[in-house]
Amino acid sequence: ADNRAVNKVLVVSVTSNRGLCGAFNTNILKQSVNLVENVYAGKEVDFVAVGKKANDYLGKRYNVIANHSGVFDDLTFDNVAAIAENLMELFTVGAYDRIDIVYNKFKNAATQIVMTEQFLPIVPLEVEETASVDYTFEPSKVEIIEQLIPKSLKTQLYKGIRDSFASEHGARMTAMHKATDNATELRDQLKLTYNKARQAAITNEILEIVGGAEALNN
Repeated sequence: ADNRAVNKVLVVSVTSNRGLCGAFNTNILKQSVNLVENVYAGKEVDFVAVGKKANDYLGKRYNVIANHSGVFDDLTFDNVAAIAENLMELFTVGAYDRIDIVYNKFKNAATQIVMTEQFLPIVPLEVEETASVDYTFEPSKVEIIEQLIPKSLKTQLYKGIRDSFASEHGARMTAMHKATDNATELRDQLKLTYNKARQAAITNEILEIVGGAEALNN
């Protein structure tokens, strides 16, 4: 935990590299802008883009200090851990007072939930007070914390990016399914309109032939 005043904020916006996935990217970008204009209004806010869509949109409007779009080409824990280490370093040296992650949480193929998680400083858990008990730590408490906290932060970022990656596929599948349904409906409507017009033309031709035959008979 760190009680420093929050003046400089870094937001990690996780989008996709490609479109055709409905509101998947738009929702993340809207929340990113909301953080700048409302949540952290009056503070200095920079971005780290994870995804080409975030870099393209936010880069034109705000300061994007890093673009990690290439992580999706080889989405491994080690590659994400390197990003997390960079974020931890920026916070440790005081470049930023708070770091947030904005990503889509996977609920199911049709539903993604926009999440805004505090990455740093670490939020202390509220623990109920219990009777004082002495514990023996092996290795020491300091060693445990020095190893556990960085690993926990790396896992948090990896989980967020993985969630986003799964959500992207679900959102794209849903968007393409809806597009197919809409195209099928439009095709059926056009087919019905075409058949009606064709039938009307045939009826007119028959009427003209019958009319012409009647005229000759008379």
